[in-house]
Amino acid sequence: MTDMDASLKEIMQIDGTIGAAVVDYTSGMALGTIGGTKELDLAVAAAGNTDVVRAKLRAMEMLHIDETIEDILITLDTQYHLIRPLTGRAGKGLFLYVALMKSRANLAMARHRLRQIESGMDI
Repeated sequence: MTDMDASLKEIMQIDGTIGAAVVDYTSGMALGTIGGTKELDLAVAAAGNTDVVRAKLRAMEMLHIDETIEDILITLDTQYHLIRPLTGRAGKGLFLYVALMKSRANLAMARHRLRQIESGMDI
C-alpha cells in the first residue's frame, strides 16, 4: 500500500500528466494535489469536478443504475481530464482527478495505470 503523496507522484509519471488531485466529493476540497499550471488551478478543478461526480451519481440513482463508476472522461481540444472514484473502503467519498496533455498521453495506458495506482492506494 502506498500513501496519497506517493500515489500522486506515481500518477505524475504517466506520460502527458499535467496535474493530479485526490478530492473529497462531499466537500469539494482537494486532500492532496501535485502539478498543475497557471491555467490549471487544481483546487478550482477539484471543486468544479465535484459537481460532475455528484451529477453523475444523481443521474445513476434516478435511472436505477446499480453499478459503480469506473471513471469519467472529459475530452477537451488539447487535454483529457479523468475522474476516477476511489473504490477502497478508506476511499469512500473520494476521487482521483488527473489532467493529461492529449498530444503526449496514451489514454488507454493512463486509465490502466490509474487503475493500478488506485488499487494500491492507502488513504
